[in-house]
Amino acid sequence: MDMRVSEFPLAEAKARFSELVGRAEAGEEIVIKRHGAPVAKLVALTPKLSVEERRRRRLEYEAWLMAHGPTLGPDLTTKDLINEGRR
Repeated sequence: MDMRVSEFPLAEAKARFSELVGRAEAGEEIVIKRHGAPVAKLVALTPKLSVEERRRRRLEYEAWLMAHGPTLGPDLTTKDLINEGRR
């Protein structure tokens, strides 16, 4: 995923803060400058993933789960716990 980068002087970033937060949430990286030098970066905490990327990750996880089954540690599965509870 290509991340766009935009730069803003501090005074302009302050005046447009809400807009810049929205742009960061959408995946853009906002660099804030003071006297022409970069001093801060505004980025989303968790970048938004495209529908295709979310689908790919879900299918990848489901394939892993089918191959390994749900586990609660290296040698303990949910099935083991259920069987233990039935004893």
